[in-house]
Order: sequence, then structure tokens, then C-alpha cells
Amino acid sequence: MIELARGSLSKMSVQLQAPVVQYSFRLGDSLVPVNPMIGKTLRLEYLGAIHCSHCGKRTKTSYSQGYCYPCMTKLAQCDLCIMAPERCHYDAGTCREPSWGEQFCMTDHVVYLANSSGVKVGITRATQLPTRWLDQGAIQALPIMRVSTRQQSGLVEDVLRSQVPDRTNWRNLLKGDAEVLDLAAIREQIFDVCANGIRTLHERFGLQAIQPLPDAEVVEIRYPVEAYPKKIVSLNLDKTPVIEGTLLGIKGQYLIFDTGVINIRKYTAYQLAVHQ
Repeated sequence: MIELARGSLSKMSVQLQAPVVQYSFRLGDSLVPVNPMIGKTLRLEYLGAIHCSHCGKRTKTSYSQGYCYPCMTKLAQCDLCIMAPERCHYDAGTCREPSWGEQFCMTDHVVYLANSSGVKVGITRATQLPTRWLDQGAIQALPIMRVSTRQQSGLVEDVLRSQVPDRTNWRNLLKGDAEVLDLAAIREQIFDVCANGIRTLHERFGLQAIQPLPDAEVVEIRYPVEAYPKKIVSLNLDKTPVIEGTLLGIKGQYLIFDTGVINIRKYTAYQLAVHQ
């Protein structure tokens, strides 16, 4: 087999193009298209080292998807409020990196509905669309609200997830495409039920801070998958440093082999070689 590239792994680059999403491996400074590899034998080789994606130091264990332990404990992007934005503590003056928070959290965010393994509610920075949907393997997505800060997006999500989940079932995601849903109708049903909670947030932050997006259109997404696995087998580079098989497709950040599936994002900062 021929080595195509090696280096520090990042989540795959994704682009929403017709007819299907386009993927590329990111290995250090190398960008290697993955779609042309579908239907062919592909080998991933873990080279036995992990280098923190922030400071570059070697670490035995990857924390928070690619960081060493010291960086994980001090960086704002690794704080608990990233996973639970409604718990943002910037206003309390205890943000780990106020300048980082101002750049990434004190900016417009979008609350959306997505259909990956079924309908879910999610949030992301406005600049991260449609990348966020592609990373989650959504076949449909609909922006439903635009808010002024990450904390506000988390508070809206907290209200809405009383009616719709905020997580994707990754096993169902890889069994096949979800049933197509009427996301606009679901949006209206959720807004009706959650009207009091949304009104409370409007009273707290103002109407301009939290705005519905009634004219947004559903985005339809297709992934390059030739066949879905009959049985979901999760592949693990820590246990099996060399993974090889016929690449059947790509969905979200998962590679689907005839030998199993692997979540590429999980191995951010791992030193990896790709062979074909």
C-alpha cells in the first residue's frame, strides 16, 4: 500500500456540495480527499504518539478530544460551560480566558432542529453552519432561532429540550438514513408548547437578543455511503493501532468500513498515517 500522508489528526474537513458531502483528512498541514477512497481498501495506522492540539506537547492520554491535561484544565474551550452553555460564568468574572469568551461566546449563535437519528435540538455559532450539521450526520436541518450569545443559546436549548432531545444516537445514525420529517411543523409545535419559557427569556434578555427565524428553509443533506453495516462494530485505535478494510462510506465524522466504524473526531491530535 502507498502512504498518502501522516501527521497530527484533526476532525475531517467537510463541505456541503451536490450531490453529496465532500470529506478530507486533515493530517498536520496535509489535506487528503476521502470521498475517492470509497469502495477501496484503506488503512489507518496510529503511530503511537499524541501531541496536544493547543501546546503541542506529547501526552499519554487525550483529554477533551485532543488536549493534554494542563491545557484541558486551563483553556476556556475545555471548560464545562462549553458542553453546558447555560452554565456560562463569564458575567461572574470567572471565565478562564475572557478574550476567548468574547470572541467565541459573546457572538451570534443559532438554535436549530436537525434530523440525524431522529429529530434533535442543537446550538452552534452562526459561523459554524452548515459544518455543525455535517459533523453530526444530519440529513435535514432547520435554523429556528438566532441569539446574541452562547449562554442564551444554551438557555433556549434547555427550554426546548423538554420537548425534543439534544443528542444523536450514533448507532442509529450508522444503521441508515433517518425517516424524513417535517421540521417546520415540528418547530411550530415546539414553539407552541414552550411559549412561556421563551417569553421568560425574552423578558430577561430582550426581544432583539432572541429572535425566531420563521422564514428559514430546511437544508437537505446527502452523505457518500455505498452501504450501511448490518452490525455496528466500533473500531478503536488505542486497542487496534492498525485499522484496515474496504471503506463503504462516510457520515458525520464516522468512517464506515466493512470491518467496523470509527469516529475520526475522537482521535484528534493522534499521530496517524493513512495508506491506500
